[in-house]
Amino acid sequence: MNERDQTFLRKAFELARKSRVRGNHPFGALLVDENDKILCEAENTVVTESDCTGHAETNLMRQASKQYDREFLAECSLYTSTEPCPMCCGAIYWGNIQRVVFGLSAERLYEMLGDAPEGSKLFLTSREILSKGEHLVEIVGPVLEDEARQVHEGFW
Repeated sequence: MNERDQTFLRKAFELARKSRVRGNHPFGALLVDENDKILCEAENTVVTESDCTGHAETNLMRQASKQYDREFLAECSLYTSTEPCPMCCGAIYWGNIQRVVFGLSAERLYEMLGDAPEGSKLFLTSREILSKGEHLVEIVGPVLEDEARQVHEGFW
């Protein structure tokens, strides 16, 4: 974790804030190349698009995989406000992203969700899921977790 990572992670937090303002769940993600260029940004769109797969990371990977080839994506870093869920981990893995940096851990998010409706929590970490693949995905996080938590406060 370095200053570069902190800068881009804070941009993911800002995307999560925008998502919340737009009426969606507070999650945001961005893709950065090895030269620190932001290639794609995405927010959660579950509510506004009535799409249960509209998570920020999955939306980002849909966009990125249409624009860039797998070899290029392997050299990029994905920054996300909250630890990717199992569905998003699949999108990240199949898209060939090999470095993920996240803010809020799934464990802390689930604590905030409290008595969420049954079926809204899937207790697998991104490390557990992505460690089972044929290629390595570096996971960095949780990082700046108190800042990451702020965007969720009062939402759930």
